[in-house]
Parts: sequence; structure tokens; C-alpha cells
Amino acid sequence: MKRIMIANRGEIASRIGRAARELGHVAVGLWTDNEPDASHLACCREWVRLEGRSHAETYLNIPRLVALAKKHRIDAVHPGYGFLAENGDFAEALAGEGIVFIGPHPRAIRDLGDKAVSKTIARKAGIPVVPGSAGAVKSARSAVEAARETGYPVLLKAVAGGGGRGMRICRDDKDVEGQFEATGREARAAFGNGDLLVEKYIENPHHIEVQLLADRKGNVFHFFERECSIQRRHQKILEEAPSPFVADDEALRQNICAAAVHLARAVGYDSAGTVEFIVGSDRSFYFLEMNTRIQVEHPITEELTGIDLMVCMIQSALGDDLGIPSQEWITRSGCALQCRICAEDPVLMQPAPGKVTGFATSFPQGTRFDNCLYAGLEVTPDFDPLVGKLVTKGIIRAVAIRKMAAALEGLHIAGLKTNIALHKEILRNANFLAGRYSTSFLDVERPQDLIKPDLEHESLYRQLAAIEAARMGM
Repeated sequence: MKRIMIANRGEIASRIGRAARELGHVAVGLWTDNEPDASHLACCREWVRLEGRSHAETYLNIPRLVALAKKHRIDAVHPGYGFLAENGDFAEALAGEGIVFIGPHPRAIRDLGDKAVSKTIARKAGIPVVPGSAGAVKSARSAVEAARETGYPVLLKAVAGGGGRGMRICRDDKDVEGQFEATGREARAAFGNGDLLVEKYIENPHHIEVQLLADRKGNVFHFFERECSIQRRHQKILEEAPSPFVADDEALRQNICAAAVHLARAVGYDSAGTVEFIVGSDRSFYFLEMNTRIQVEHPITEELTGIDLMVCMIQSALGDDLGIPSQEWITRSGCALQCRICAEDPVLMQPAPGKVTGFATSFPQGTRFDNCLYAGLEVTPDFDPLVGKLVTKGIIRAVAIRKMAAALEGLHIAGLKTNIALHKEILRNANFLAGRYSTSFLDVERPQDLIKPDLEHESLYRQLAAIEAARMGM
């Protein structure tokens, strides 16, 4: 029995707590002055106060988290995703106190977390990468030179972080010159690092990723691919597995999965992680980045393969056997979809803080809802607007979609504006139903235009979005 502290909040903290308890460990949850009655505490055996209200005082405060872990005799810490999940300094600080970090070793976090370094590693491993600057560009002039050499359009992109922050499309020299400083400020505010890359922007690509799991005995396994192309502002909102674009192209599936495994082996990877690729319409694929943590969309892979990735991630960190004899033992069945339920306006796709006054569900069989909802929950601008992940599975894609449509109808959240209406329109779209879509789906198909706007709140949401943009240096 180990004492596992969860350095996170919301639905992912609940997910970790359940996995730890299943393995017979003591799940220790954190609560802050912002959330004294957080829902994830119900999934933990013990509760510890993480004093403070801001992220800097709480979930991003390495000395305070390490001190709490020492004080409460913690054996291991799970960071979830976001916050310090991909912070090599945090992993190193814990290791210095003899505390296990439930994630990869610090060197892998640092090397793969820096997009410039990770691209170099991928190139050396023989994995195709998106054309662009060899490393960070230090000035607007250097960025223009790199963009001209790469060929427009290009993407100005933060070397650190993810989630769509610090990314701007530029179609000429003027765009690069005008966007360089603003993109750097946004990246610096989000990740503490304002360095930027220049990458070729591939028009209308597919965003396809491969789930990996490695242990500390040298084994690396893949769990097939996920399609994550439906995005707003480079942030995913709906994912599915297997990819309808890859479909029956087993050669592409095996090649992209093998590339992901090869990259992980190149850095001695030893935890759960996801390798992301951009795939062109000609089916050429390019390494994009690797997320050295559990992903928001991991549930659809669990539903597809029947393997609990969170449990395996904890087992790997503790040096336990994963119980996976070989890669061939991992199989997939059916199709799974995930809709990210966010507190945001479904038309403007802007955060919509509010208070949950009621919550009820009536789901069809084969539905999973990882969430942090309860009557009284106050969603504030301080936290990510994600409040739940709705997952359905069917023997074929059409059945999974049908179940998702029914599940969305059966999800009732009172007092909080959400993007449920947007998901309903996406699922009615003919091209989505046919599996014909790319990362330009929302821009081209415009399902949001079919939703009646809430004019009463539109001005408020725009004001909140402007405040957030100013805070991020946009």
C-alpha cells in the first residue's frame, strides 16, 4: 500500500483517485481555498489543504507541493494533466526527496516538452517532422527568414506547452512581423517561456495521435490511434478512435504507431504518453509533438482496448508489472467517441463562468461520463472550462454516434452555459457522419451557425474573453 498524492483537481483528480483505490493504495486529495468542497475529494481516502487561491500559490507551487508531500509521508505524486504534469523541475524535486513522480523521468519531460529539441530527436530517429526552423527563432527578422525558407503559410508556435496557446498562422512577411511579439507574450504568460518556432502550416490536415505506455523494464506498447481533428483555436473538443481517416489503411496505422514507439524508445520513455502527428490528405504523416502525461482523451482508448491506462501508469511508476505479455496481446474492438463538455458559449466558443444549480443524467447503455459536476460547483475564469468528458462506445462507428447523440440529450446541467448544443450540431453534420473532416471542420462546416445565439449573455462572454486575452498577453 502506497500513499499517493494527487496534485490536481476536477475530473482528472477523481479519475486518479479511483485508480489508486482500485490498486489498494491511499489516495490523498488536495483542496484549496477556491474549492474547499471539490468533488474529487469523494474519491480520496484523505484530504490535505493546499493553502492559497491562485495557481501560483497552489497547483504551480513546487516548494509548497513537495513540502506537503514530505509532511504527509507521501510515497508518490500523480500530477494528472495541466499544471505541473510536464514539469521536469517538479519531477526532479520529488525525486530528491525520495518521492515517486507518476510520469516519465525528468530528462524525457524536458527533451520532449521542448518542441525544438523533440523535433531534433525525431529527425535523428528517422521520423518525418513538419518542415521549419531547426530551433527557436530569436527575433521577428529571423522568423521572417525562416518562414521564407520554409514557404508560406507557416505557424508561429511556442516551443513549450500546448493546448493551442502560443500559436498563430502567418501567410506572409507582414503577418510574421505583426504576430511575433504577441505570440511570444502569449507563450510566456502561459508557459513561462516565450521562445517560438517557425513551422510549415499544412492546410486542412488530420490531427492523429498514438497512445503509448512504457514501463521501467524497457517495454513500450502502443494502443493504436485517435482522431483529434475537430478543434477550435487549436484545442480539441471531440475525439474518436479508431480514426475514420485511417479507417482500413492498416499500413498507415502500423507505420504511424511504429514511429511513435520508436520515438519513445529513443529517449528511454517509461510512462504513459501520447505522440501527436499531422497527417496530410496524401496520407503523409509528420511528427508534431509528444505529450509526456496522460491525455484528456485517454478514455476512448481505454474503451477501445479494455485496458485501464491510469492503473497501468501508476503500476509503471511504482515498478510493478503491467500484466501485458506483448504488443500482439493488445487488441481493439468497436468505436469510441468523446465529447468534451466545457463551460463555454457554444456559438462564440468563449469561456462562460457560472454556477451549477442542478445536474442530472439519463444515459444509454455504453456511456461513460468522467466529470467534476455537482449542484453548487462554481466554474470561475481561474480554471479550465472543461467540466466533463462524455464517452460512448459502439460495435461500429454509427452506433457510437447514435449513443452519443442520446447521451447528449440525457445530460442536464442547470445554471451553467455549456457547449452541449455545439456537439449536437456536429453529430448531425453530414460530413462528420461520413467521417469526412479535418482540422478545418468548424471553419468550413460552421455547425455553430445553426445554434441560436444567447444575445443576453454574448456581451458578457466577449468581455470575459477580452480579459483572458489581455491576461495571456494576446
